[in-house]
Amino acid sequence: MRSLKQQAQWAGFLYLLLAVIAPIGLIYAPGQLIVSKNATATADNIRAAEGLFRIGIASELIHQVIGVFLVLALYRLFKPVDEGLARHLVALGALVSVPIMFVNVLNEIAVLALVGGADFLSVFEKPQLDALAYLFLHLHGRGITVASIFWGLWLFPFGMLVIRSGFIPRVFGYLLMIAGVAYLASAFATLLLPQYAAMVSNIALPLEAAELPIIFWLLIWGAKTRPAEATAT
Repeated sequence: MRSLKQQAQWAGFLYLLLAVIAPIGLIYAPGQLIVSKNATATADNIRAAEGLFRIGIASELIHQVIGVFLVLALYRLFKPVDEGLARHLVALGALVSVPIMFVNVLNEIAVLALVGGADFLSVFEKPQLDALAYLFLHLHGRGITVASIFWGLWLFPFGMLVIRSGFIPRVFGYLLMIAGVAYLASAFATLLLPQYAAMVSNIALPLEAAELPIIFWLLIWGAKTRPAEATAT
């Protein structure tokens, strides 16, 4: 059975792994391939670098699987603190967002079919196929935005558990909730107030980074022994 510190470090390792893999599919691959408001250039980029596009898909699937194991590791770590909040952490951190992300990958698979020139699509001209591919990419982006609502929401029970735990500094809990607010603000601006989305995103992006410090704390220092455990020992 793992000690409290080992449980925390295992969660930190999974968290770091997720943080390294996720940007490949969420940031790097789209940044290299998607040309804003240009369906033809975007489709041509994907045709020329289909391998990178597929790596992006793999990154999304893999980091979601890791996310499930991360949430379970955090549940085991924080269950003795507040089982109710730990259950909220699991529900918001995995039970909703992970299925959304897995289904959302179907949009990228549709893009591959459209740019791949499959025989059953021969009735469409290339500009039409390019436009449809861009539409599915747009839907994929909005799917990520919907999932990011839950990426923000799960940070609130996570933050509260950190604050109440007594074995992780409280400041990390407050930072998690700041990041949660930033995720939610960016998502709702994108979906409901698109004219302000760019401005809100510029403010929210650095605040979302407030989620990062706890990764390194968990990985390096783990968690302090609870007073009750120390007495029992």
